[in-house]
Amino acid sequence: MAEQTPTQDVDLAELFRTFWRAKLFIIGFTALFAVGSVFYALSLSDVYRSDALLAPANTQQKPGMGALGQLGGLASLAGVNLGGQGTDKTALALEVLRSRDFIGRLIEQHDLFVPVMAAKDWRVTSNELVLDESIYDASTDTWLRDAKPPRQSKPSVQETYEEFIKLLQVRQSKDNGMVTVSIEHYSPHIAQQWVQLLITELNAFMKQRDMEEARRSMTYLEQQLQKTQVEEIRRALFQLIEEQTKTLMLTQVSDEYVFKIIDPPIASEKKAKPSRALICIIGTLFGGFLACLVVLIRFLVRPTVKA
Repeated sequence: MAEQTPTQDVDLAELFRTFWRAKLFIIGFTALFAVGSVFYALSLSDVYRSDALLAPANTQQKPGMGALGQLGGLASLAGVNLGGQGTDKTALALEVLRSRDFIGRLIEQHDLFVPVMAAKDWRVTSNELVLDESIYDASTDTWLRDAKPPRQSKPSVQETYEEFIKLLQVRQSKDNGMVTVSIEHYSPHIAQQWVQLLITELNAFMKQRDMEEARRSMTYLEQQLQKTQVEEIRRALFQLIEEQTKTLMLTQVSDEYVFKIIDPPIASEKKAKPSRALICIIGTLFGGFLACLVVLIRFLVRPTVKA
């Protein structure tokens, strides 16, 4: 066993000499990756992020209503929540915010196809969005991209949604329940507008949804009220109608129905990404690592080839 130690020392020394002889290759290869990473980093467009901090409105579930528990089935048909069994309104609103249906409607109503699918940069001096001319011709309002069936040159709502959801970030704090909605885009002004649009439309959507459900519930409950003469059931139905009346009143109080804006979105003056310095550092380190790996493989394979 003692005789193998010098051999191992010689191998390590030979490995060191191999790396030393290949120092110009390693330096050149690393420099090539460094220059390449610099050019790549400079080719990337700046992306800006706009954030809004939101506080959930009063969405606590209603407490149990005693005798109304006997009308659980009737209340469910009427769309009335008796408390403890419903879905938290904040959680529901966040799922709606990410949903294909909700975002798809915004894309169609506000014609967001071009800024989502064809944008590639932003001119700071003129505040103009730079479009990819190989995808969209603004002068003729024509989509030019080469899409494989079943997709067409003009992006569909589904395809645009897939790209839009990549720009959207929704985070809820586990400590205080605060919600942060963020949009990243080449234009800081578009990012700001979209965050504000999402919040406004979400509040309006949830408000309209609850309003329509409350009205349908009241209509159903009033019909049941006319059909029964049992005093206990009539009292329970009156209480259910009262709850739906309160819901209708709440929808009229404020436009910030589900979320209240604590910190509104702004057009950021600082880019969110890319981190060009980090890209250059990683590219340089990767080039150096790859060069050393090539030298090491050549060192390990060389004795096998001689044998």
